[in-house]
Amino acid sequence: MSKHITFILGLFLCANIQAQEHEQKYFPPSDPLVQEKLETWQDFKFGLLMHWGTYSQMGVVESWSICPEDEDWCIRRGPYKNDYFGYVKNYEQLQTTFNPVQFQPEKWAKAAKNAGMKYMVFTTKHHDGFCMFDSKYTDYTVANKKCPYSTNPNANIALKVFDAFRQEGLWTGAYFSKPDWSNDDYWDPTFPPYDRNPNYDLTKKPKKWDAFVQFTHHQIMELMKDYGKIDLLWLDGGWVQPMTATSPRWGYKPVNQDIKMDSLVMEARKLQPGLIVVDRAVEGANQNYLTPEQQIPTKPLPYPWESCMTMANSWSYVPNDQYKSTAKILENLCLIVSRGGNYLLNIAPNAQGDWDPIAYQRLEEIGAWMNINGTAIYGTHPIAPYEVKTEQGTWVFTENDLKELFAVFIPIDFEVMFVELPVNQLNLSDKKNITTLGSTAHYKVKKSSTNVLSYDRKGLPQVWKISK
Repeated sequence: MSKHITFILGLFLCANIQAQEHEQKYFPPSDPLVQEKLETWQDFKFGLLMHWGTYSQMGVVESWSICPEDEDWCIRRGPYKNDYFGYVKNYEQLQTTFNPVQFQPEKWAKAAKNAGMKYMVFTTKHHDGFCMFDSKYTDYTVANKKCPYSTNPNANIALKVFDAFRQEGLWTGAYFSKPDWSNDDYWDPTFPPYDRNPNYDLTKKPKKWDAFVQFTHHQIMELMKDYGKIDLLWLDGGWVQPMTATSPRWGYKPVNQDIKMDSLVMEARKLQPGLIVVDRAVEGANQNYLTPEQQIPTKPLPYPWESCMTMANSWSYVPNDQYKSTAKILENLCLIVSRGGNYLLNIAPNAQGDWDPIAYQRLEEIGAWMNINGTAIYGTHPIAPYEVKTEQGTWVFTENDLKELFAVFIPIDFEVMFVELPVNQLNLSDKKNITTLGSTAHYKVKKSSTNVLSYDRKGLPQVWKISK
């Protein structure tokens, strides 16, 4: 019998057009190499996600605007906004104008490393099917001659990204969309699409679906064979899964979409031993960790998980997007880590192939904070009482394998100068000393009451180590 842990994972169930709680089971991996790698990954805590494709030229929400669902994230803009088929034709022509001449993945990798990020996940293909890698199974790629960037030495963008981040010591992850709206075996051109799902009866055309399954397997195996060491396979499009009594129903007409993931993962791990697979929202052995999206669980969770969240408002590049402050990003990081998760922070490159200057600034400021306080983040786990709210802000707590306890204060008021550490709520046993990270300030523990500590981080979280 498979071991499992029951949990509540907030999923966006589009059939009901609202966020709901969907109960799933977590199945721990049985492969010892995956188990070992997953433990290492859990210590990393902080990673980078990038959504990038031809859609960056339009400043829309990734490729969702070609999905014929009447949802906020599928809104179409521009001269073809009221002509769906004209819009899709125009969208597909973005391949012929995509020319990101400012693309320098080494610059991104250095900025991510300096910010304290330990791994990255890059969109090799989103739902539109446009490949940011040189796939031999489709012409709809950045390396095809239709794309002006195809003559650039960096045309195989995914390969260059992976190489650059590996060079800086980060783990590499391949985001891959299971649905492919450009593939005739997913959206049959004989019929108009009616939602995100296949637009034909898979039971009447099983060979057509089998052809799509083989296409998907071929593309993923390309990434496993030809793109160096891949540490994570991050699969999106959770509606592509076998339909069961408990599987989510997404879109207007959900259908059974068995993509033979078990056999695919088995083949992938022959080439990439220990590969962490994240088959998002698909209950079972191929979801090695869980990925709550744009949200932070309210308490520690008893299984591996990662909150994927945007630095700005959108997943993909939108002109004049509003970026979160450094204080907010660090608050999210501290809350996530104190609840046992990892923080996957998304930054979206623009059509020219670079990030907004604000993104570099945020990463630089995050890196400065991590240089001082990283010991309270990396390789830690949650410790009771987990979270204490006060009038001044919120305390969260982590502990490392050396039994060093870290108290992290997240302020509400940026003008606060002194804070009260509720030591009477902590199980300190033989711990007697409080040290301010990044400072010479030192205090003795007063176990019978609160400890008044000097706060000087100018609105950012501040950390104290409590030890013997």
